[in-house]
Amino acid sequence: MLFRKYQIVFFRDNIGLCRKIQCRGWLFALGFLVFLGAVGTNVVLYQYYTRYHVAERELADTIKASQAQKEQLLSLASKIRTLEGDISRIQNFDAKLRVMIDLDPAPAENLSAVGGASSREFVENYLPLHKNELLAKKMHGFLEQLETEARLEEVHQQELAEALRQKRDILSATPSIWPTEGWVTSRFGKRKSPFTGRLEFHKGLDISAPSGTPIFATARGKVVQADRDGGYGKTIIIDHGHGIRTVYSHLSKFAVQKGVEIQRGELIGYVGNTGRSTGSHLHYEVRLNNIPIDPEKYILN
Repeated sequence: MLFRKYQIVFFRDNIGLCRKIQCRGWLFALGFLVFLGAVGTNVVLYQYYTRYHVAERELADTIKASQAQKEQLLSLASKIRTLEGDISRIQNFDAKLRVMIDLDPAPAENLSAVGGASSREFVENYLPLHKNELLAKKMHGFLEQLETEARLEEVHQQELAEALRQKRDILSATPSIWPTEGWVTSRFGKRKSPFTGRLEFHKGLDISAPSGTPIFATARGKVVQADRDGGYGKTIIIDHGHGIRTVYSHLSKFAVQKGVEIQRGELIGYVGNTGRSTGSHLHYEVRLNNIPIDPEKYILN
């Protein structure tokens, strides 16, 4: 049957012509098989094309969701960093208050002490992870550490509040604000003398400011000196009680007189350049039992 000859006749009605094509049976079979193969191939290609586009859409959706999740995690990491900074500032404030009221330092619990990492380390080490479950676990653990830190700080603040209630008088006499607006050009401690270039011990803070800038008392007290004092120039000394005194030097003029009682934040004079000075500034000292101490340990604002 495959080798028999078959004829296919084509007629054209309007002309009456016909055309004959002669071929063997196996050619028909081959043509049919080719046709089936083409149909099957098209079906397979269509299914592959459909699956490819479905997979492509799913991949695009996955990438989009992953990017959105990463952005959310970065935002949360930023909030964690902000919270960590807030806790750090509270701890610094806590430490200064404890110095002021002579309270024992708080225990040194912090994020590293409870087995954690800083927010910077968190972002660098954990955000690149590909497994979302592991990343979420690390994020959850870090937040728990911050919560622990916050709870510990709350306990410390309650302890401070009780101590402050018992020591209000000492607190009101403690120099806790900046005496003027300006920028610190020389801090407490060893420095090179601006006059000799030799190493010397600087007893206070030098705050540079334009001449005439207001100067304010840093705590409640009594003015015990308001006159010239050698190289210090025009100087005001305030006795705050409890062995604490503050010194304000190189003033251009006074706003108070010796013997007056003043309150924290009250105007007492103006920045100047009197005495041994290299420019307009305020030299500010805090003395405890007549021994100079670092004023910045007491400044809260």
